[in-house]
Amino acid sequence: MILLYAVFAGLIAGWLRAWYHQGHLVLPELHLLWLVPLAFAPQWLAFFWPPTRELINMRMAAVILVGSQVLLLIFAWANRKHRAFWWLGLGLLLNLLVIVLNGGLMPVSPETLSRLFTNTNPEEWQVGQRVGTSKDIVLPEHATRLAWLSDRFLLPEWMPQRAAFSLGDVLIAVGAFWFLWQAGAVRQGALSSARSV
Repeated sequence: MILLYAVFAGLIAGWLRAWYHQGHLVLPELHLLWLVPLAFAPQWLAFFWPPTRELINMRMAAVILVGSQVLLLIFAWANRKHRAFWWLGLGLLLNLLVIVLNGGLMPVSPETLSRLFTNTNPEEWQVGQRVGTSKDIVLPEHATRLAWLSDRFLLPEWMPQRAAFSLGDVLIAVGAFWFLWQAGAVRQGALSSARSV
């Protein structure tokens, strides 16, 4: 969720920057771009699309999540010449680290969940189980390896969609925003190989 907000804000900021320079918002050529849909398609099936997410057990969900993170890391490394991708890559690496060290899913504490779902108590969340069909697994902080990298932050209450997110998610969002902001700095005709959006 935080990534979507960052992309939306980055597109607006990049477009305004391009408009100020009397140019266009231009995205540079990216290497191995096909890895992005390849990484996100299994996640969509496992965590978001109702007809399939109910059929995928916790073990398979963990394999899908780790595999997709690895593919996205390869994509980030292939595009490391863009400074924004160092932020993206670091965020992906931190997320992958805490996911792998905690069994293949992103840990979230019962306390965080009770703050996210305000009509629940921490004791109501069953430790070791997935949160519905999401990518998260319920783990108390004392039993979580690198708990400071888990989904422990919440979007403000006034936002339309609240969600828990990690430090890695913040770095990924920063990288995405920075990449789109930089795209607005390209003047019209400056990159013959770029595509205009």
